[in-house]
Amino acid sequence: MTLELASRSPLPEFDGSDRGGPEQPLLIVENFKKHFPIHSGVLNRAVAAVKAVDDVSFNVRKGETLGVVGESGCGKSTLARLLMHLLPHDEGRLVLDGDEVGERHGASLQDLRRSIQMVFQDSASSLNPRLPILESVAFGPRVRGASKTEARALAGDLLERVGLKAERFGGRYPHELSGGQKQRVNIARALALRPRLLILDEAVSALDKSVEAQVLNLLAELKEQFNLTYIFISHDLHVVRFISDRVLVMYLGQIVEIGPADDIYDNPQHPYTMALLECRLSMDPDARVDNAPLAGDPPNPINPPSGCRFHTRCPYVEDICMAKAPPLENVLASKAEGHLAACHMTHPGSGHSRASAAAPAALARAATPILTIPEA
Repeated sequence: MTLELASRSPLPEFDGSDRGGPEQPLLIVENFKKHFPIHSGVLNRAVAAVKAVDDVSFNVRKGETLGVVGESGCGKSTLARLLMHLLPHDEGRLVLDGDEVGERHGASLQDLRRSIQMVFQDSASSLNPRLPILESVAFGPRVRGASKTEARALAGDLLERVGLKAERFGGRYPHELSGGQKQRVNIARALALRPRLLILDEAVSALDKSVEAQVLNLLAELKEQFNLTYIFISHDLHVVRFISDRVLVMYLGQIVEIGPADDIYDNPQHPYTMALLECRLSMDPDARVDNAPLAGDPPNPINPPSGCRFHTRCPYVEDICMAKAPPLENVLASKAEGHLAACHMTHPGSGHSRASAAAPAALARAATPILTIPEA
């Protein structure tokens, strides 16, 4: 017996225009938390929790590329999935171009999904092995109500834009493509719904360097063509500096530093950021590193250290670091606007011996709010 789906009219075109104005951040994240409970015992009760993302706040400006870096397990990919609502967050607010997501008069989950798309690290497993790539790219528009002809035409155009000829590659299956070609297909599929923001989770880490350079140049071209905003997650600090306007550094589920890319790389303020940058491989054969800049493994996220979470590995640790968690505030020593760090050494009057004294006016500037979120 054959089942026929009832025909439906195409959905109205999504209004992806700039609703909040150029100064309104495209995305505001406030106090995001995600704890994964650990169950045990006969009654399977929650006895502990993995604090994967713990009180994270930041914003993404329109048209920028925000790079996100940190060690494995620091919460980067979990944060990306929370932004996409692939995982439910425990606490926090998400504001899309001035409209809070999930509120009665705010942005709906459908608005969020149309505005934000994601390119995953594993290009092979994120494609349906039973669908030709033309159909994979056309699937999203078909679900949104486009006709089969319209969806295929759009998919063919997008494949051409990412450097794959539709008549040559459209009928191929994922296993017939190279890693770089699969990632181009994933980028085309993400663009099929005309999003405003792309989350790129280790999108080039599995590619050869020559192919990686091609994909990075492609991302730069697509950003200009489609007026896109990127959140770029990577372990490769050289790539992050190349593509990013601002950089966000995460450690054990929290943000430890965020600011303009050039200032983060040339004038890092947090000891963890300094250690990450020292771990970069140098092109100079004489610049060898004998001792690892960062030793040991991150603490257990089930029971993170008190105070500053980095104090167990920090060479500048003092009593105040173990007693009190430093807030994420403006760095007075930095000349760049919007450079924030969560370290007692950068906060005058914190009690750390390396924190310099500052005038009351400077302290007032440091205490200014990081985010401005409209009331519902």
